[in-house]
Amino acid sequence: MGMSAEDQHAASPRDEEWPEVEKAEKLARGAALKWASGVFYRPENLEGLGQYRSRETQRNSSIQSRLKSTVQSYLEGVSVGLEQLRGAAREARSVCRELGAARWALLDCAELRQRLRPLRALGAEHLQLASVVQLLPQLFSVQEVCSHTLQLLRGQQLLEAHVELMMMEHLRDDILSQLHLRGLSSAQATVLSYFGGLQELNKSLAKQLWDIVGSSLRLVREDPVLFVTAVRIIEREEKIDNTLLLEGTFLPPGRPKGWRQKFYHVLQDTITGSLFHAARADAEGPGLARHLAALQKDIVSQLRVVKDLMVQCVPAHYDILNVCTATYHQTLSSHLQDILRENLDKQGLFLLLEWALHVYHSSEMMGHPDLLPEVDVSSLGPLMSPELVDQTERKYVVKVKASVLEWMQRTLEVEFKEWFREEEPETDHQGFFQSALPVIVMQMLNENIQVASLITESLQQKVYNMAMEELEAFLGRLRDALVRCGKEHQKDRALPKHYTSYLLAMLNNNLALSSSVSSLHPDSARREVPASLQAALDRTEKKACQLLLEELLLDLQVLLMETELLVTSQYLRALMQKKMVCKSAEERGQLCQRLLQDATQLRELFCGLGLDRSQQSLEAIFALRELICLKDPALLSLEVLGFITKYPDISDEHISTLLDLRGDVSREVRHVVLEMMGQHPQVLPQSYRPIFSTILVPAPELPFCLGKGKCA
Repeated sequence: MGMSAEDQHAASPRDEEWPEVEKAEKLARGAALKWASGVFYRPENLEGLGQYRSRETQRNSSIQSRLKSTVQSYLEGVSVGLEQLRGAAREARSVCRELGAARWALLDCAELRQRLRPLRALGAEHLQLASVVQLLPQLFSVQEVCSHTLQLLRGQQLLEAHVELMMMEHLRDDILSQLHLRGLSSAQATVLSYFGGLQELNKSLAKQLWDIVGSSLRLVREDPVLFVTAVRIIEREEKIDNTLLLEGTFLPPGRPKGWRQKFYHVLQDTITGSLFHAARADAEGPGLARHLAALQKDIVSQLRVVKDLMVQCVPAHYDILNVCTATYHQTLSSHLQDILRENLDKQGLFLLLEWALHVYHSSEMMGHPDLLPEVDVSSLGPLMSPELVDQTERKYVVKVKASVLEWMQRTLEVEFKEWFREEEPETDHQGFFQSALPVIVMQMLNENIQVASLITESLQQKVYNMAMEELEAFLGRLRDALVRCGKEHQKDRALPKHYTSYLLAMLNNNLALSSSVSSLHPDSARREVPASLQAALDRTEKKACQLLLEELLLDLQVLLMETELLVTSQYLRALMQKKMVCKSAEERGQLCQRLLQDATQLRELFCGLGLDRSQQSLEAIFALRELICLKDPALLSLEVLGFITKYPDISDEHISTLLDLRGDVSREVRHVVLEMMGQHPQVLPQSYRPIFSTILVPAPELPFCLGKGKCA
């Protein structure tokens, strides 16, 4: 059903003011219609309509009564709230009025405060004067107390003197604190000047304290009372410092004194001075060894005093034993670095490494039974850093290298001189030539490697590497020496006298080095020879073999010359046995052809064997052939003259035999030839190699006859 215009008009403002009401009403109507349509869908259900109506009427009445009760309660609360707000407004207006009155009263008091300012100043001055009057007896006695305190200090009554000093410092600091709080800092200078004697007393007391601490190692053995007194005074001052620092309001001049820290510094300086006050140790081995031995003895002795005596004289929190141990350790570390800046020799570097890496931690020093277990340097780090150890090891290797180089050079010089001896080289038990060179070199290198193993494996490896490099370089110098010796031998083959024997000795030495060099390696499981060293050994062996082969070739060439001369001599001897005489020009031609063929074949044979033609004596056969091949016997005298000029050792018998061999020489020609030879006697040159003088000519056969008349 619809609404009238008046209802719509009347409801419009409400709906505009409460849109939720309209929405709720629509939802309620929709829900009611849905319920009614479901309940009264069948006609038989309409009979219970009255019951539903009465029930819903009662329900609506109940809801309306509850709504009225709720609205009533709400309105009552709003009423109470409004009443409270009205009361609060009244009280606020009352407070405003009272605040206004107080403001006027305060304005009147400000003027009164200005009038009371002189009175306040007078009161403050009175308070100060009262404090001063109270302190006057103590202030008047300051100078007297200072004098008395000074006397106590001179008499080494340190505890009593310190008590009076603390009392005067407390008085001074209290006055300064009061001035500071009252903003009267300008008056502090006057107070400080009045208490100026305290500064001198502090200096005097501190000097005595540090003198005592400086003599602590002696005092704890002879008179520990003074040392204990000094420590007690230092602890008193440390407590005062801590108290003032915690308060943080006012720090008097000279505070904090920090005497406990100063105690550590003086003790550390004492330790340093007692150990290293002596002059710089010698860089040579003996001086450095004595210096290190003295350090070892003094440190053990002093640490024993600290452990057994000084620890009992100081509070436990001083940790005095560990402090002293760390001081010794750090000072020693710095001292060793200073020593290493010197140009130490090989022995000095070895001593320093051995001492720092082995002796220092041994039972003879820091691991001494009298120091264990309280003394422990394992937590302080190494005495020499790994970098410094490596640097020192490298320096040591350089020094060893120079020594090895010098030793090897001398060994090579001695070996080179021995090559020119008159005696043959030594032999081993098998009779092979050898010298002491391999034993000397290997023993020297092995000793240096074994000595390095006493320090560290890294040093041993460094020395081994250096030894391999130096051995390789030594082999190079040995090859150069062999070359020089070979050149000297080429100039005069008589020098050296036993050249071949010493070459064989060098080959055997090289074999001995090759077989023994692997034993130098620090690791017994790795016995290989470095490739470069093996190559150097091979080159040395090759050079010695080359020189030996050259010598053998030279010997063979001399033997070849002798063989060639013997062949020529035997050939000529066979030719002059008078077993053959040419009966015609044709036979002479055949003989000349045979001589040419044989001489040519022999010459080619010896040239093929390496004998130069200029060194061959076979040319005598070619020259002899020319005598036989000469067609005109009348020219024989001229040809023979050229022949005897070239071969001056030929005799008349040799020429006669050759003339007989031709078979066509008359007595007149023979006489002319022999007479010409008599007129031209020959002198053998100094460098001439005799050929014919070694050939004997058979005696001429006398004709057989029965009577003298028939013999010509």
